Amino acid sequence: MAQRIILAFDKFKGSLSSEQVAAAFAQGWQSVVPDSDISIVPIADGGDGLLQSLATTLGASMQSIVAHDPLHRSISTHYAISGDRAIIEMAQVSGLALLNAEERNPMLTSSYGLGEVMLDALDRGAQHIILGIGGSATNDCGMGMLAALGCQFYDAEGKVLTPSGEAMCRVARVDAANVDARLAKCEIVVASDVDNPLYGKRGAAWVYAKQKGATPTMIDALDEGMLRFAEVVGGNYHNLPGAGAAGGVGYALMALLGATLKPGIELVLDTLNFDMLLDGAQLVVTGEGRIDSQTLMGKGPSGVLRRASMKGVPVVALGGRVEWCEELENSGFERIYEATPEGMPLEEAMQQKTAQQNICHAAMRIAREWLLLHS
Repeated sequence: MAQRIILAFDKFKGSLSSEQVAAAFAQGWQSVVPDSDISIVPIADGGDGLLQSLATTLGASMQSIVAHDPLHRSISTHYAISGDRAIIEMAQVSGLALLNAEERNPMLTSSYGLGEVMLDALDRGAQHIILGIGGSATNDCGMGMLAALGCQFYDAEGKVLTPSGEAMCRVARVDAANVDARLAKCEIVVASDVDNPLYGKRGAAWVYAKQKGATPTMIDALDEGMLRFAEVVGGNYHNLPGAGAAGGVGYALMALLGATLKPGIELVLDTLNFDMLLDGAQLVVTGEGRIDSQTLMGKGPSGVLRRASMKGVPVVALGGRVEWCEELENSGFERIYEATPEGMPLEEAMQQKTAQQNICHAAMRIAREWLLLHS
């Protein structure tokens, strides 16, 4: 009887997509065990890659739209539709990767484009939205997104504010009366790979704004602005896990749109019916570009390990690079492998063709060891 294995890889960031990793691994594995029954299940943990992962597995169709990037420039972007369910990745329209280093400034950027994409999804009949919010360039507390959806914001003098991180710091009143009524009947589930509160030392500004281009002075101003913004909106959403995700977009989605936040990998695995896919599997292979202690902190491979372990299915992990630590030694993976040969420079290892070859060779090695242990 053919052995059934599941390949559930996250992307090898900067090198290969999850599908490309799985394809290279499958090629190597089947050269050793040609009669294997291989299922490829692309995964993501809430950041970039979520859209492709879910769209591929669900057979969703990509939709193109012209929207505004973090600096309010028109760009062509996309999301996916499957029936009445939309899959949106914030990084595609409001992402940090859309800006060069000189353009990164969270006082100027806004999440307006994200709201535009959500509106387009509603126009196409979406009643359920899955929203990945990792990789954002913004720290505007979702002000831009909310404005695109119909909210208006006013300063202390009653003047309408144009969304940005700087404007968020001056919000004195929020008027949500004209928010698109269709949102009240739309289920929004948010995939987040962080659990930070909105403000404070673990909040959005202090932890993430620096990588988005903020100076220490900006960080102080943004953190104080988010505190005041939360006081204007009211409620206790600011302390909920994930409120600080995407510069406060997590907070806005929960506080004003009634969204539910979930750990990204758990949402992905639930959507893909991963527990059911595990039935009858003899092995799961997972991994990401770099495996280290952070892999076990809610990242994709750790979610796969947890689900498979509950079903008694062994899991091995493959990383482009592996930084060994005690946590990994006691993680529960059957084995952890490194695809990159010892001594190969990182720049060379990350080249697409080289990375594919390394993964293919690693798969052959893993397959041989697996056969020896289970023959």
